[in-house]
Amino acid sequence: MGCTAYIFSDFAPRFTDRFRVLALTRRGQGDSYYPDTGYDADTLVEDIRQFMDQLHIQTAVLAGHSLAGVELTHFAATYPDRVEKLIYLDALDDRRGFAALHDLNPLKDVEPEKSDSAPRSLEEYISDSKRDMPYFAEIWSEVWEAEFTHNVKVNEEGIYVGKMPAAVAEMMTEHLIKGYAPKPVTARIPILSFVALGSSTLGNGYTAAQRAAWDQFERQVRQPFARSLAAEFQSRFPQARIVVLPDGHHYCFLVQAEQVYAEMRKFMLE
Repeated sequence: MGCTAYIFSDFAPRFTDRFRVLALTRRGQGDSYYPDTGYDADTLVEDIRQFMDQLHIQTAVLAGHSLAGVELTHFAATYPDRVEKLIYLDALDDRRGFAALHDLNPLKDVEPEKSDSAPRSLEEYISDSKRDMPYFAEIWSEVWEAEFTHNVKVNEEGIYVGKMPAAVAEMMTEHLIKGYAPKPVTARIPILSFVALGSSTLGNGYTAAQRAAWDQFERQVRQPFARSLAAEFQSRFPQARIVVLPDGHHYCFLVQAEQVYAEMRKFMLE
């Protein structure tokens, strides 16, 4: 359900020679607060506005990854005069088709086998995570070490667990994925959008047959779906420059960092 600001700790400083660069960890994640409410698009956009107001920032180039696409579009629709440009890092904002996509997933009802673990240190927690989620292990770096450090806590039993409560994840899913339709943006704001079409890696605990079914789903369903979202995004924002990364990773600013950096820098200096 998203990352903290620390996920950009290698990438963002590359722009500080020409720009003032700031990163915000949204409510319900990392070291930010975990209120019981406020995970809808309207409230999250107000968090961003108040963040800017507190720092006396009238306008900004807003960049966001993945789920942040909802916030980027919603902010631009709500406060168009506060936005200079928008950058979507594999962050297409229309989530209405995700429920149907989920229904087509051949593994939607499969619970992979995982080894029981009760990590008593951050190192054990990271080791378990890398074992169960090779999707992250294959792109592991010091950035992920920092990200995980700010995303875990020790519970009353002395076991390391993720900070985000299940209730918060459920609210974010309900408000930002299942039920969100993009708010119309009337202002013609310059937009750069990266779309990553690389395959997702399954975690451990799946059979060979399940992996084969997933690979077919990736090629025949998920990737065409992503292309259709990109086309729909382009129809809403004809001025947008869309950069398709055919073998791109969802964390494109880490895995395809040089290409993403070059495109972003050119766009920001235009």
